[in-house]
Amino acid sequence: MQNLIDGNVLKRWQDKFCSAANVYAYCVDSEGQLVTQMSGRQPDTEQIRRLIPKEGFEGIYRRVAEDGLEEQAVEDTAFPCLRLAAVSVKVSDSIKLIWIVCGVLKGLSGEEDGQASSPEPAYVYEYQVGEREFYSALDLLRDTMHTMLEIKYSMLDAKAEIRKVRYAEQEMNAALKRSETVAQIIKQLDNDKAIEKVLTDVLGILGSYLNISTAVICRIHKEKNSMSAAAMWQDKKRAAGLVLHQEISCPAILQTEKVTVLSSDRLLSEKEQEGMRLFGTKALIIIPIELQGMGTLCACFGESRRERRWQVENVKFLNDASRIIQDIVINRIRKNSLTGSFVTLETILDNVGSSIYVRDTETKEVLFANRNLKNNFKGELKDGSLDDILEWGMVKDARQGNYEIYHGERERWYDLYYTHMSWVDGRPVALFAIYDITDKKIYQKKIEQQAYTDFLTGLYNRFCCERDLADYIKNAEKSRKKGALLYLDLDDFKHINDGLGHQYGDILLKTLSLNLRNIKGVENTCYRVGGDEFIIIVPPSGYRNLERIIADIRKVFSKPWFLKDADYYCTMSMGVVEFPEEKESVHELIKKADIAMYEAKKLGKNRVARYSSRIGSTSNRRLDMEKNMRDAAADGYKEFVVYFQPIIDIQLPDTPCTGAEALVRWNSKELGFISPAEFIPLAEYLGLINPIGSHVLKEACIHCKAWNDKGHPNYKVNVNLSVVQLLQTDIVETIADTLRETGINPRNLTLEVTESLAINDMECMKEILGRIKKLGVRIALDDFGTGYSSLNHIREIPLDVIKVDQSFVQDLAMDAYSQSFIRMVAELADAIGVSICVEGIEEKEQYKVLEGMKVRLVQGFYFDKPMPGEEFEKKYVDSR
Repeated sequence: MQNLIDGNVLKRWQDKFCSAANVYAYCVDSEGQLVTQMSGRQPDTEQIRRLIPKEGFEGIYRRVAEDGLEEQAVEDTAFPCLRLAAVSVKVSDSIKLIWIVCGVLKGLSGEEDGQASSPEPAYVYEYQVGEREFYSALDLLRDTMHTMLEIKYSMLDAKAEIRKVRYAEQEMNAALKRSETVAQIIKQLDNDKAIEKVLTDVLGILGSYLNISTAVICRIHKEKNSMSAAAMWQDKKRAAGLVLHQEISCPAILQTEKVTVLSSDRLLSEKEQEGMRLFGTKALIIIPIELQGMGTLCACFGESRRERRWQVENVKFLNDASRIIQDIVINRIRKNSLTGSFVTLETILDNVGSSIYVRDTETKEVLFANRNLKNNFKGELKDGSLDDILEWGMVKDARQGNYEIYHGERERWYDLYYTHMSWVDGRPVALFAIYDITDKKIYQKKIEQQAYTDFLTGLYNRFCCERDLADYIKNAEKSRKKGALLYLDLDDFKHINDGLGHQYGDILLKTLSLNLRNIKGVENTCYRVGGDEFIIIVPPSGYRNLERIIADIRKVFSKPWFLKDADYYCTMSMGVVEFPEEKESVHELIKKADIAMYEAKKLGKNRVARYSSRIGSTSNRRLDMEKNMRDAAADGYKEFVVYFQPIIDIQLPDTPCTGAEALVRWNSKELGFISPAEFIPLAEYLGLINPIGSHVLKEACIHCKAWNDKGHPNYKVNVNLSVVQLLQTDIVETIADTLRETGINPRNLTLEVTESLAINDMECMKEILGRIKKLGVRIALDDFGTGYSSLNHIREIPLDVIKVDQSFVQDLAMDAYSQSFIRMVAELADAIGVSICVEGIEEKEQYKVLEGMKVRLVQGFYFDKPMPGEEFEKKYVDSR
């Protein structure tokens, strides 16, 4: 962590944060090691550590560090004025830093009324904070540091990719430099200068390329056991060692037929040390050159300025260069005859690793094409198109240069080097050396692909999406055509992950991605931009097919997904926005699509919403709701009020009340009453639906226990269990704790689960609901008739009540199908020993139809609307 954020920098930031938030804090890493000291005035921090024992700090640390489930924990201390908290900061589900925060609550420290809660009533802390501000400070600390660490890790990933690309570039540059060096050496083949001068120039080219200090060609006199320097090049910074043409005793190390490589880190033998002393070097390469019965040479390359370890590429390159030196010398020995020179040149160029092409610059006559070029460019030589390819990147009047070419028909990349020179017969020519760099290009493209591809699904990622979208917007503006952006978010995808495991969630994402990519018109414009969020760009060229593309996407989600030997339904909500708009950025466009997608979720999910100015204007309300919901959560969820709608037994005299269904309402201090249809999707989006559900469950049980104690021991309360609650690993323990804390009779609590939830994973639901039933709690199947359950499913689930959805009641008085359906369900319920409850009874005619059926329980506006707990007690408890 110290490599990511410097401890001193972190401490300075922490001091400013504590000063602004009026809290005391220090930071430790995931192992509990101290990263920063506590910020705040020293007397204050000493006072805090004296009042709060060491075990208190260690205990709050363990709560967020050991099991990893809590990201934030707050505890009271022995002193009402002191509140202790721990905040963990995670990146990729791994804890990186933990802050221990202490708040001195205003009004309790003794500063205002002179009565201190601590043992020292006269002590005044510099930092004091309100309770709500304390919780806001914790949220700000966690969110800020999470963002900071994510940016740091993203920067590390980006730097790693950059290093890979730079390495590939270095490799390509090195190959080009080697190619240029070989070309320079080849030019010496037709040089008319003295052989000693030619060899010295060659050694200088090689020495400069390898950055060495010494290069010598030695002539070996085997019959005399002696040697002399035939040509020598030395770096200017080094004084001359050997003397040209001076015959001296030949050391044993030069009397060899094999290449000898001596690096500075090697343990040398006595004869190797003798060779090092002769050339005055710290590292040495010796390459014997056999002149085909005309003598023996040794090419020696050394480094005397510093320690050096030779690379394999250096040895291979010098070995190849020595063969050219061999041909230069043999060529001169044959008195530089025209025929001999050309044969030698042809042999050399036929054996190099590139394609060589020589053309007369005046007549354009092809003078030479080596074997490699004839094999690789046979067709182009035959139809005369090779010149057009080679001249594409040449700079007019330039003596030499290089450029990159792409052969479309072959789908190959080439690096081409050209130079103007004199041919063996003296005429001016252009020599082209062509190197196939396709493999390096593919590797470079692979690196780029990895940087822009989602590893799990194979789709492009957010970075690629933003890059491509910018191009599409720009092109749409130029062509004055329209395109569209589709923002998809999977509905309740978290339930798949929590219920089946992340491996099945990954399978669903990969299968879904493949289906999206197979939709005609968007094959290459699908992007995964989040865990279960996707963006699809409909470019201007395919905009006319927008409605068909949207319909095809909806078809993908209309069928179940086969996971873990069963079918599961997972729908999506989509936001649609068109482009371009004047001066609209990529991020603004994505934000609009996101707003439209949220509107689709708010309207009930599994639908498509198009962005409009009306939707855009409501986005500010969404932000207000989000802020106020977080504030309500920090205040103990007191703003979430439980209403009760009575449930009536119509087969008893005077249709007495048997209890009620608990329904949550949000009475925001700032925004007033907000309907469940508006705030429930937001609570799910913010991850607050689970604590809100737990709050409703507890409040409902408290009220029901009060009804029972006031003379209605059989009154029951129905509480809806959300998908998120039911899939929590500790749901059974949570219900048991609630029963124990409230003292309610378990038989007076009925938990309602929706039909679609109950059948999505039958085995899992049977196991969870079975454990809940063992607590004595009743189970109701809600919204029956709207899902896909079979009669066999109903038998498998441990039910007590079947609740018929109100959609079957709307036309109950006149619709024979609805009447038959309810009658059938009532008969079924009676046969398997469960009760039936019909929801949504609003008219007398609907109620009268039920009188002849085996229906006992009903609820709806005809009997009464949902009402606050106090009003329900006054009407149905106290008056009866």
